[in-house]
Amino acid sequence: MSNRPQVRALSRTTRLMAVLPIAIAALALTGCGDDKKDGEGKASQAAARVNKTEITVHQINQILERQPNIKQDQAEAASRQILEGLIDQQLAVEKAEEQKLDRDPQVVQLLDAMRRNMLARAYLERSAAQGAAAPTPEELKKYFDSKPALFTQRRVYALQEFTVATPPEQYNATLEKLKVTKSANDFIEVIKASGLKFTATQTTQAAENLPLNLVDALAKVNDGEALYLTAKDGFKAVLVVASKSQPVTFEQAKPAIEQFLLTERRRDFTQKQMKAMREAAKIEYIGKFAEKPASGAAAGASAASAAAVAAQPSVVPASAAASAGIDADALNKGLSGLK
Repeated sequence: MSNRPQVRALSRTTRLMAVLPIAIAALALTGCGDDKKDGEGKASQAAARVNKTEITVHQINQILERQPNIKQDQAEAASRQILEGLIDQQLAVEKAEEQKLDRDPQVVQLLDAMRRNMLARAYLERSAAQGAAAPTPEELKKYFDSKPALFTQRRVYALQEFTVATPPEQYNATLEKLKVTKSANDFIEVIKASGLKFTATQTTQAAENLPLNLVDALAKVNDGEALYLTAKDGFKAVLVVASKSQPVTFEQAKPAIEQFLLTERRRDFTQKQMKAMREAAKIEYIGKFAEKPASGAAAGASAASAAAVAAQPSVVPASAAASAGIDADALNKGLSGLK
């Protein structure tokens, strides 16, 4: 019984810490004074009142819209959780203002940095959305047909990955012994008998969750066989313990492919746009930075900007995923990471 107040306090603290970054990011562009405007319009939209400050449904929806993967039947509970977080936030803001933390130089700098970040991101997102054309049906089908290991020949793998430290004199002999093994147990016994140091991990992965450069190669590996990759001071062996065929139709894969290709186009568009803006601007490096910038520094900055724009979730219809035994989240993560 004595632990319940502590549990409730921890829950509130956790909720506050979770919603603060989201709320600040969502409201950074609108400023802090909006709550004092249009009072009549917001009166009917009030969700709660904290002392003299109203928290509106608009604020809740603004944060809710930026939360990925919230299902329709979860929206009500999520809205209430966000409201509780905003209440905690408002209470903390009032205390911060009492202590004049809004005038603290470090806080002012942080708020300004967040505002600049949000403005830059909003511009890049909107310009990319307007400038990058959606892929055509023909382009979607072409991508589908070019990746059979991801779709028509899709497999779900039970994998064991071995990282083996191998001296040069044992490298070839060890690989030859492993390549002629007939089962996963034989494979492991060969590594153990070699006396070499190794680490092993086991996982179950669908094809779309694998690095793209491994998908086609692993598709050619039979159960009980391994894919060998050169590694520092040795090699990596990805052993296919077992696999199961779970193909995906074009209609099932189409939404994810469309999202992936659109994200790629927006990334490319943003990189080109950042390059053009740099070329058109007058940029002068000063002080110790006046020396020639590190090779690729500008390209790295553009890539980082593009990555920020491209970090958007792809969507696979739940019905399509379920009908094929596909984990929708896994498919989204895999396709969003393809390069």
